[in-house]
Amino acid sequence: MKRLEREQVTVSAMVGIWCRDQHGQRELCPECRALLDYSRERLNRCQFGDAKPTCKKCPVHCYQPQKREAMRIVMRYAGPRMPWRHPLLSLLHLVDGKRGPKKRP
Repeated sequence: MKRLEREQVTVSAMVGIWCRDQHGQRELCPECRALLDYSRERLNRCQFGDAKPTCKKCPVHCYQPQKREAMRIVMRYAGPRMPWRHPLLSLLHLVDGKRGPKKRP
């Protein structure tokens, strides 16, 4: 699986954890669905492509401030829960996080 595909799966898992625990629904609520769709759009347009670092280490903040804050809250909540629910994704995200940002293409 390519880096961006894996990032999309990881973000989807994190939003799923957040929505399930905070909103009590099995399916994503409209607000969480919109945030996930927005993050997928941003990932698809990422100028770094498969050389993309994790968002925390990315030199370019491509999210709108409001969406960035919402995603930060989701990741802060879901991140510590990821190893228990998605251990492989967590490990791969940790490895990806060790990579620094590469120069812009």
